[in-house]
Amino acid sequence: MVVRNNKIYFSFFIISLILVLSSCGEYDKLMKSQDNELIYKKAKEFYAKGKYTQAASLIEKILPHYRGTNKSEELDYLHAKCYYEMGDYVMAGHYFETFVRTYLTSDHADDADFLMGYCYYKLSPRPELDQTNTYNALNAFALHKTKFPNSKYNEQCDKLSKELQEKLAEKSYLSAKLYYRLEDYKAAVVAIGNSLEDYPDTKYREELMFLRLKSKYMYALNSVRSKQPERFQETVDDYYSFIDEFPKSHYIKEAKKIYNSCNNYLSLK
Repeated sequence: MVVRNNKIYFSFFIISLILVLSSCGEYDKLMKSQDNELIYKKAKEFYAKGKYTQAASLIEKILPHYRGTNKSEELDYLHAKCYYEMGDYVMAGHYFETFVRTYLTSDHADDADFLMGYCYYKLSPRPELDQTNTYNALNAFALHKTKFPNSKYNEQCDKLSKELQEKLAEKSYLSAKLYYRLEDYKAAVVAIGNSLEDYPDTKYREELMFLRLKSKYMYALNSVRSKQPERFQETVDDYYSFIDEFPKSHYIKEAKKIYNSCNNYLSLK
């Protein structure tokens, strides 16, 4: 039984190898051919079979010949889709953007415009890194809804935009928290305030508000005597804001200690 199975696997291997080699041979001949119509036909066949690298190369070979004809639109779209399917989102995004600018009224314009934004979405990195592509994706999705108000992709644009906004909120949270960890409490207060203003619905809101309270307290504690009364009072005010919004917070015990410490100082003045 083992010998028979090995023979079957070997046969499949040989057949697969023959198909691959024949496909490569066909592709090489097409790349040397001057028959643009044949290459056009075969490029679409390669694309349909998932051979996107070969299809892209064939399209690039004949695109100049068909530029300005009724086949140019289809070839440009397939060209962009090849790079998209290959996972080359930088090139795909570039070609989709060019396609939309060139063929705004095309039947493929809606797809291409959404996929351009989706390429930026795929290029969006983890929160710690530069978020240029995240902003590019958000802008692209917002513009897509403006350009194509009845697009089938608009609901997906909203969903992906929400995900990207949460990533930006996390980056803002991490940046603000870094100032606190570095014990730069003045900068932490400003950064946390900006984060809360920019992303009021962030899932990190409770922690950020507590860190702002603690940062204000530490900033007051380390201030010169003449500035302490004002800064301890600001901390007390921030305490009331915190407990008003999160009366059952798991930070409540530490928050009350900060409040009591500030009141003790202020009562001595």
